[in-house]
Amino acid sequence: MRDILPALSRWYAAGEPFGLATVVAVSRSAPRGPGAAMGVGPGDEVVGSVSGGCVEGAVFELAKDVVVDGEARLCTFGYSDEDAFAVGLTCGGEITLLVRAVAPDTDPSFGAVAESVAAHRPVTVATVTEGPALRGAALAVWPDDTAGSLGASGLDAAVTADARGELAQGATVLRHYGPQGQRREDDIAVFLHSFAPPPRMLVFGAIDYAAAVARMGVFLGYRVTVCDARAVFATPKRFPEGVEVVVDWPHRYLDRTETDSRTVVCVLTHDPKFDVPLLEQALRRPAAYIGAMGSRRTHDDRTARLQKAGLDDGQLARLRSPVGLDLGARTPEEVAVSVAAEIIALRWGGSGAPLATTAGAIHPGGPGPV
Repeated sequence: MRDILPALSRWYAAGEPFGLATVVAVSRSAPRGPGAAMGVGPGDEVVGSVSGGCVEGAVFELAKDVVVDGEARLCTFGYSDEDAFAVGLTCGGEITLLVRAVAPDTDPSFGAVAESVAAHRPVTVATVTEGPALRGAALAVWPDDTAGSLGASGLDAAVTADARGELAQGATVLRHYGPQGQRREDDIAVFLHSFAPPPRMLVFGAIDYAAAVARMGVFLGYRVTVCDARAVFATPKRFPEGVEVVVDWPHRYLDRTETDSRTVVCVLTHDPKFDVPLLEQALRRPAAYIGAMGSRRTHDDRTARLQKAGLDDGQLARLRSPVGLDLGARTPEEVAVSVAAEIIALRWGGSGAPLATTAGAIHPGGPGPV
């Protein structure tokens, strides 16, 4: 929706109701992904696209209808061997759309959401697509605030907690809940549309462990970069598809790379000439997690070198070293799981203890599995 936001904001500010069609689910070779949107405003002005042209005509009519009667629609367009062109998607895929009316009196939080998206402030919009709750009901979720409601306090609490989790990863997903937010029920479908760039994972050291950590990072939704000064090791074919591979001295690459409070830094070189200048810089800048591989002896030597470089106790306390949780990991893949577990635990304040030994809510902020 980012690309059509200026037009949507203009209509909204003028008090003009408009129809908004959003892709909430896709399968096979659908032309557009979840979150793709098309708006139909006053004077039949159209912005955006949901299929690249295949079904826009039908969606145009639906969007006009919802503005007239205010009733949100859920519709699916797919492929049929018998009548492919009539159905719409000749590419062989299938898309499901939520088409709803937006206006200041029916969706008072849209203006705040639009302002946040325009200012690159993270926000997730949760919208009911199916179930006994009101279809089209919306809840806007920021890291520290909410606006709107899906109709039940328990559902709002569970969706808010999940929306913030997806927002941390910049992920857009369709989730299912019970009437009061029970996560093991599927009465209500809610589309969580996150407006945030995916967080970055910077992995330094092009070794087997780095390949496993990079793979786990991609799985968790990070935009992963692997950096190593040794060109013979830093080759794209050694790493998962979609991982950026950079040949450069780690501290020099970090110096020209922006980090923020969601960035994860994994230092796997365990070589002082690489990791000490790198960690000296990393520990002075924003990051959600900074972990370094090595033995306890390596950690002690590394800490002494960083102290000599002028880092204080507060800065050194940010370093997770040796990296990962104590899972008894041995293989690169097992170590990657332990690193991912520590990242998740640090993000959400988890103890890392077995859930069987803990008490209280499993998912704070909303009902957990029952």
